[in-house]
Amino acid sequence: MSSFESTAPEELGDPAVRGAEVPEPGAVTVVVPTFNESANIRQLLRRITESVPARLPCEVVFVDDSTDDTPAVITEAARDCPFPVTVLHREVPEGGLGGAVVEGLKAAGSQWIVVMDGDCQHPPSLIPELIASGERAGAGLVVASRYIAGGSRAGLAGGYRIAVSRGATWLTKALFPRRLRGISDPMSGFFAIRRSAVTAEVLRPLGYKILLELAVRSRPRRVTEVPFVFQERFAGESKSSAREGFRFLRHLVGLRTASPVARMLVFGLIGATGFVPNLLGLYALTAAGLHYVPAEILANQLGVAWNFLLVEHLLFRDRRGHRRGWDRLGRFALLANADLVLRIPLIALFVGRFGMGALSATALALVTTFVLRFAGTEALVYLPRRGRESGRGSRTPRRTV
Repeated sequence: MSSFESTAPEELGDPAVRGAEVPEPGAVTVVVPTFNESANIRQLLRRITESVPARLPCEVVFVDDSTDDTPAVITEAARDCPFPVTVLHREVPEGGLGGAVVEGLKAAGSQWIVVMDGDCQHPPSLIPELIASGERAGAGLVVASRYIAGGSRAGLAGGYRIAVSRGATWLTKALFPRRLRGISDPMSGFFAIRRSAVTAEVLRPLGYKILLELAVRSRPRRVTEVPFVFQERFAGESKSSAREGFRFLRHLVGLRTASPVARMLVFGLIGATGFVPNLLGLYALTAAGLHYVPAEILANQLGVAWNFLLVEHLLFRDRRGHRRGWDRLGRFALLANADLVLRIPLIALFVGRFGMGALSATALALVTTFVLRFAGTEALVYLPRRGRESGRGSRTPRRTV
């Protein structure tokens, strides 16, 4: 149900009640990203078969990054399904789980797409209700939420994972208050979206929080929510890890710095942190007896290297493929050192030509060279070279079983 309506829990748990509410006509593609979930496949398909009414046209698309026998298990289990089951096996899991979902969105052939995990923690019995709520509300996105009345995160094992989930939810809502308005659970991996509301080409997923990516980059105008109880895994172990947590933080930075102004602000903050390795290097070199002039030149390179690493991984992560690493580093270092050379003539110009004081001239020169350095870094280091293809990649083998 919508978050503005209330329904008894026993009604929410009855697939027959939900099925009766699905408007006609309707069709749904269920997209399931999988990574070594062979022990859960049969149970998941059985629950989908039991939950989706026969009059609701349905197909299931597995986008598989597994290294085990999951594709073979899907092929075997699909023989007992009354609906088409497709396997897209990716040899290179680009973008992680989020990238797998984007592949599924592109392959979907129905007007509604439901995204859910393959470990049975997202109840398939809710699929008809997601579609029905979207049709009733005229919504483009329907989020299954653990944080509205009737929902629960009961299946989230351990206090640590609960704290991380809550912290991540608070952080994302604080960073994107307008885009996530009306979404109580932006960390949910269980949702339905209209195919017409998806522009897959603008998505740049990293890791497993694809709903956040959809909401920020191409959020539909109208969003509604239904409560759901997060279940325990049927089999296997969680794929959550500290590495995924870091990828999530990097993804947040990438989303937040999508606009040029935000990128420039973060670029400035990164530049400010470069003073730390610069000053430490200067102290160490002068303490070793080196003259302060060559020491300053060498120490400045430490700050440049530090800034380059942060810019690479936080600000322009998705543009690193346009040039080789040594090329990017060389161009970045050239621009960073040119900043020093350009600043002194600018200060002299502002003082001698425009009669400015030394302090105000220095401040204006710093701002001017910073803007030029940012523009130069974006244009000369991270924009694609003319004529270079940025969308090349291997095709994902598709097999309908």
